[in-house]
Amino acid sequence: MAAQGESQSRGDALERLAQVGTYRTLGEQKLSPQEERFEKGRRTVGLFLAPAVFLIFYLLPLDMDETQQKLAAALLFVIVLWISEAVPIPIGGLLGIALIVLIGVAPVDDVLAPFGSSTVFVFIGAFILAQAMLRHGVARRFAFRMLAMRWVGKSTARTVIAFGLITCLLSAFVSNTATVAMLLPTALAILGTVANLMERGEDSEIDPTRLRVGIALMLMLAYGASVGGLLTPVGSPPNLIGRGLIEEATGEPIAFLEWVLAALPICALMLVALCVILLMLNRPEIKRLEGVEEYVAGEREKLGRLSRKERNTLIAFSVAVTLWIAPGIVAIIAGDDSQIYADVTDRLDEGIVAVLAASLLFLLPVNWERREFTLTWSEAKDIDWGTILLFGSGIIFGSLLQDTGLAETIGTWGADTFGVSSEISITIFAVILAILISETTSNTASASVVVPIVIPVAQAAGVDPFTPALAATFAASFGFMLPVSTPQNAIVYGSGVVPITQMVRNGFFFDVIGAILIVIGIPIMVSALGIGP
Repeated sequence: MAAQGESQSRGDALERLAQVGTYRTLGEQKLSPQEERFEKGRRTVGLFLAPAVFLIFYLLPLDMDETQQKLAAALLFVIVLWISEAVPIPIGGLLGIALIVLIGVAPVDDVLAPFGSSTVFVFIGAFILAQAMLRHGVARRFAFRMLAMRWVGKSTARTVIAFGLITCLLSAFVSNTATVAMLLPTALAILGTVANLMERGEDSEIDPTRLRVGIALMLMLAYGASVGGLLTPVGSPPNLIGRGLIEEATGEPIAFLEWVLAALPICALMLVALCVILLMLNRPEIKRLEGVEEYVAGEREKLGRLSRKERNTLIAFSVAVTLWIAPGIVAIIAGDDSQIYADVTDRLDEGIVAVLAASLLFLLPVNWERREFTLTWSEAKDIDWGTILLFGSGIIFGSLLQDTGLAETIGTWGADTFGVSSEISITIFAVILAILISETTSNTASASVVVPIVIPVAQAAGVDPFTPALAATFAASFGFMLPVSTPQNAIVYGSGVVPITQMVRNGFFFDVIGAILIVIGIPIMVSALGIGP
C-alpha cells in the first residue's frame, strides 16, 4: 500500500508538471498562501498609490514648468501601475496616454503619432511570423533536431546545455514566453526519464520535482530565453522599445545586422556562464541518460516530413531575415555613406519588411484548389497586441519628455544627485537601475521606464546617450532572481521544480555576471562596430 501511495504521489507530481505546458500569468499560477497575499497586496497598493502619487505631484507648488510638472505627474502614475501591476501593464500605458491628453500636456494627434512608427509594424510582422512558426511546428521541429545531434547523446550535462542553446536560438525570433512554454513539456519528459533511471538503484520512488538536474534544466529554459531574446532586435519587446527611444532621442537608427553583431559576443559569453554555473550550483544526480535518444527519435518520427505549411513558413521567415540584414551587408560592401546604402535603407525599412514577410503567409498556398493558404487571419490575430500597445505608450512618453523639456530637467537633477558625469559611470547607473526595476516588474516595462530616464541624465552630463541607453535596453532583460521578473521565470516557477530560494540564489549570480558583461561589452562593441552618432 505504501509503495502504491508513493507511486500515486509521483504520478500526481508529473501530472502537475504537465499542466503547466502553456503560459499563464503569475496571477494565474498556483501560488503559496504567502505569495498570494504578497501579490494581492502589491496590486492593491498600486491601485490606490498611483492616483495618489499623481495628485500629490500634480498639486505640489514646484518651481518647474507647468507642462513638465503635468507630464511628470502622469509618468509617475504610469510607473506605479507598471511596477505594481495593479492593472495589466499595457492598460497602464493606455491610461497614461488618456491622462496626458485630459490634463492638457499635448494635443491628442501629437500624442498618438508614435503609434504610426515603423517599429509598431516590426512588432506586428514579427509576431505574426513567430505565430506561424509555433502553430505549424517549425520551432518544435528545430528543437528536436538540435536534441538529436550526435554531440548531445546520452550526457545529462550536454542535454542541459543543448536546451540552453535551443532556447537561445529560438528566442532570438520567437517570443521568450512562447519558447519556454513550447519546450517545457519536453524538459518535463526528460526529467521524468531521470527519475525513472534513479529509481532503479533506490528502494523508494523518486519525486521528479525535487531533483537538482530539474532545477538546472528549468532555469536554463528561463534564463536562456532571456539571453537569446537579446540576439536580434525582434527577439524581445525591450529591444525594439529601447531602440525606438534611442532613435527618437539621438536620431541614430541601429540596423538589424548592427544589433546582431553587437549582441552576439555578450549573448555567447552569457550562455557559457549559464551552462557552467547552473551545472555547478545544481550538479546533476546522474551523468548519463538512457532512453532520451529514443524519446527524441520517437517525437521526430511523429513530426513526419516537412509539411507544406512548414516550408511556406520557412520561406516567409527567410525573406524577412534576408531583407532585414541586407542594408547592413550593403553598408559593409559600399559604405554607410554611399547613395546605394541610403536607397536600400529607405526602401527596406524594417517595418515594411516585417509586414511584407508576414503577408506572404497569407499568399503562399497550402492547397490551391481550395484556396487554402499558410495562415488564416483567425490564427494570426492572436498575437501579443498588449506589447504593441505598451511600445506605443513608451515611445509617446519618451517623445513628450523631449518635447516638453522634462528630459533635460530630469537629466540635470539626476546628474547632480547621483554624481554621474562620465560615460562609464552613467552606463553603470543605467544597467543597475534597469536590472533592479526588471526584478520587480516586466522587462518591457523596465525598458519603457529606464531608457527615458538614462537619456536625459547622459545629455545633462554632456555625454552621448547612445551607449548608456543601449546598455539599459540590454539590462532590462537581465532580471533573473524572482518569478515576477519575466513571464518565463513565472512559467518554470509554476512547474514546482524550482524553489524560490534556488531561483533567487542562481538568479543573483546571473544578475551580477550580466551587469558586468553589459557594462564592459556594450561600449567595446559600439566602438568596434562604429555604431551610434
